[in-house]
Amino acid sequence: MAAAARIHPSATVGDGVTLGSDVVVGPGAVLLGPLTIGDRVWIGPHVVIGTPPEMGSRRQNVAWEGDLDHCGVEIGDDVVIRELSTIHQGSHRTTTIGAGSWLLNSVYVAHDCLIGADVTLSAGVRVGGHAVIGAHCNLGMNASVHQYRIIGSGSMVGMGSPVTHDLPPFAKAYGSPIRLHGLNSYVLNKLGVTPDAAAALAEAYDRGDFSLNGADADPALAEIVSWWRAQSPQRLAGSGSIA
Repeated sequence: MAAAARIHPSATVGDGVTLGSDVVVGPGAVLLGPLTIGDRVWIGPHVVIGTPPEMGSRRQNVAWEGDLDHCGVEIGDDVVIRELSTIHQGSHRTTTIGAGSWLLNSVYVAHDCLIGADVTLSAGVRVGGHAVIGAHCNLGMNASVHQYRIIGSGSMVGMGSPVTHDLPPFAKAYGSPIRLHGLNSYVLNKLGVTPDAAAALAEAYDRGDFSLNGADADPALAEIVSWWRAQSPQRLAGSGSIA
């Protein structure tokens, strides 16, 4: 039998909000529709999900009065959203947080962002509108992602780094301007990528080749390669040192 949601009496759950089973909603949280939340999601104190996009060209609808004039937010199963974080409605597509992701305290996710599964956004991370972050990424404390940027699956971003360029899958990147500094070997190993495939990726990135040609021969990389190509990245970060 599905467990009922546990909602603190001081929380606000507006019209158009659908809650999965065993959801926890903390004190002072505000949930506004259109919003779909999966199973076993933990939402901390004073989290705000579903306010209008911060766009001067868009009407600031009053969702807490049932005015549901935006494209919504979708939160996957087993997501943790810590205190004081905020996620905005989409303007032309649903703002999405993938299953198993963690948003630590004071994270900001803007309108139309697509955050993949098993992503960690550390405390103070800021993600600008329309950004796309692939699965298994880890963004360090206070990193900031420019609008429309793409971060490839499995990438790790150093704390405080401004992501002003697209990052290929499994990159380790940090600095200002941001540069690539090796591969995220932890995730490569976790996903079962062979040492030969990892070495080929490192060599290609060192040459500035981010096409991932041939990488899809490794079964562990095939889906990620397909996803990366579908994003059509346009503005890629350069190499600092790939090692």
